Amino acid sequence: MKRTSFTFNLTPSQQKVLTDLLAKGNYQVRPNVPYTQIAVTGTDFMVALYTSGKCLVQGKAAEEFVLFTLEPLVLKAAVVGYEEVLHPETVTPHMGSDESGKGDFFGPLVVCAAYADLDLAKQLREIGVRDCKLMTDASCLDVATKARKILGTERYDLVSIGPKKYNELYAKVKNVNRLLAWAHARCIENLLEKVPGCPRAVADQFGDPSLIERALMKNGKGIQLEQHHKAESDIAVAAASVIARASFLMSLKKLSTDHGVALSKGCSQAVQSAAETLIQKKGPQALLTAAKCHFRTTDQVLEKCGYTRRSLTGETD
Repeated sequence: MKRTSFTFNLTPSQQKVLTDLLAKGNYQVRPNVPYTQIAVTGTDFMVALYTSGKCLVQGKAAEEFVLFTLEPLVLKAAVVGYEEVLHPETVTPHMGSDESGKGDFFGPLVVCAAYADLDLAKQLREIGVRDCKLMTDASCLDVATKARKILGTERYDLVSIGPKKYNELYAKVKNVNRLLAWAHARCIENLLEKVPGCPRAVADQFGDPSLIERALMKNGKGIQLEQHHKAESDIAVAAASVIARASFLMSLKKLSTDHGVALSKGCSQAVQSAAETLIQKKGPQALLTAAKCHFRTTDQVLEKCGYTRRSLTGETD
């Protein structure tokens, strides 16, 4: 099966070559695409070059564009089909962990660890697994379903901390990264019980690298732990990111149904409006079961609705 999505990190000189090529070639420029230097549409594919230097190629004919245009004219190297030779560590047996919901006011904090080897890596790429931040919600949910089927219950593990438990834990540790490290460590150790021979774990670096190391208990102390920024380029981490995000989205939908209020993602004005509606409908204490209450958003919506933080515990001012 042909791949329909490719991501490359380009050097400044490669970015200039690609920009000139796309601007002068037979492509339809897509104006005003956020955070891009240039974005175009070709026949059955699209290309977006972001200000970060990341190049995204998607569509039915994406592979042809990469093979016959991007590789010979921009990359000056053969990459597609040679990932196993160029980066063997990405397809040797290992696990990756990633989280979702850390920056969302409503909903849980979800961490997932996923296992990959040569065969699984190929299957996961074929279904379109990549960094969930590059995917729509609908695509993320669809690909996550396929990824869970490929991995089975024995090759991934999920830790979901709902708002009520999250607020209780945060009240004790007072630090998001410590809470996050604990969840990553539990996922890694739980997956090690399912795949005891897994030699290596890769995680996105979100704080002091020692946080996860200290949170690992006896079963996880022997694994080789790697942490680096933008770890989602690793297929196991990407699979974990997709499954974690899908779980977050499904949990947020259920919370919306349970509370009778459409709870939005992120920390936007729509989120504040939903929080105000929730308070007006169920009182300020409802935030404890729907939101991460250490966010500044909590104080903002409580003040707007005529309350203070004391009201979260039922205290009167």
